Amino acid sequence: MNILMWHVHGSWTTAFVQGPHTYLLPLLPGRTADGRGRADSWNWPASVRERTPEQLRDAPVDLVVLQRPHEAELAERWLGGRRPGRDIPAVYLEHNAPDGNVPDTRHPCADRDDLTLVHVTHFNRLFWDNGRAPTTVVEHGVVDPGHRYSGERAAAAVVVNEPLRRGRTTGTDLLPELARSVPLEIFGMGTADLPARLGIPEPRCRVRELPQERLHTEMARCRVYLHPVRWTSLGLSLVEAMHLGMPVVALATTEAVEAVPPGAGVLSTRPEVLAEAAARYARDPDAARQAGAAARQAALARYGLKRFLADWDRLIEEVIR
Repeated sequence: MNILMWHVHGSWTTAFVQGPHTYLLPLLPGRTADGRGRADSWNWPASVRERTPEQLRDAPVDLVVLQRPHEAELAERWLGGRRPGRDIPAVYLEHNAPDGNVPDTRHPCADRDDLTLVHVTHFNRLFWDNGRAPTTVVEHGVVDPGHRYSGERAAAAVVVNEPLRRGRTTGTDLLPELARSVPLEIFGMGTADLPARLGIPEPRCRVRELPQERLHTEMARCRVYLHPVRWTSLGLSLVEAMHLGMPVVALATTEAVEAVPPGAGVLSTRPEVLAEAAARYARDPDAARQAGAAARQAALARYGLKRFLADWDRLIEEVIR
C-alpha cells in the first residue's frame, strides 16, 4: 500500500514507517517543513521514498495521512486534483493537545465526515471538540532503543525543545526550583541560553544539544528522567526514557497519569514533590534502578512497536474499505 504523509514528527514517523507499506514523503528544494523528505537523524527503511510534487501528480496513492490543517490543500494540488477523504481515503492524525479556550476548542476536522480523525492519546480525544468527525485513538509506539540505563550520573535528564519560547507550557519556569534539589541535564534544541536566562548556575544545569543517535545513550546515564511539562499530548521523550529503563518523575498532567504506572516513578501536581522525588532517586541508585525496570516493562507492554503497527494496520483496513 502506498501511503502519502509528511515528515512532521520525527519520533512518531520513525515508528510508523516500520510497517509493511510504502511511505511517500513530499520533497521540496531546501527541504522545507512542507517537503523535507526523509529524516537525517533517524534510521528509516528503504520503503520510505521521497517524491517531488511533480512526481506525486500521477503517483498511485492508497491513503493520505494528514497531520496539519493546510496539508489537505497541498495534497489535492500535488495529487492532480485528487481530494483526500473524497477521491482518496484519508485520516487526520492529531499529535497535539488543543490550545486556547481548551474545553471549547474545536478541531479543524470537526465538521468533516469524509475522513477519520486519529488522536495519539485518549487525553487528546477527550479535550478536543471533535464534532461529527469519526474519531479514534491509536496510542503511541516507539522503536525500542533497548535497556541502556546506567544511571551513573546523579542528575535528572530533561528533554525539551525551545524551552525559553515555550515557557510555562513545558514547565520551564519550574526548572530553577527543581535544580536546587537535583542537578539537571537539559537535552534539546534551543537550550544554549537556558541556564543564564533562568539564573541557574552551570554546575546545577548543563545543556546538551545532541544528534538523535547519541541522545538515548546520554539520557540513560542520568539517574532519573524529569518531565515538568504542564500541557502536552504525551511527550514521546517520556515514553523513550521508560524504554531506556529510567525512573520517571513527572507532573501528573495530561496523558502522563496513564503512561506511568505505580512503581515506575513519581507523579504529582506539586513541584516540590517532584523535586524531592528526583533528589531521592539521585541519592539511591538501587531504588532508581528498580523503578526504571518497572518503567521499561510498562512501556514495552503499552507502547511497544508491534502493538502500534498492528493498531494502525487495523485502522487502515477499515478506512480503505
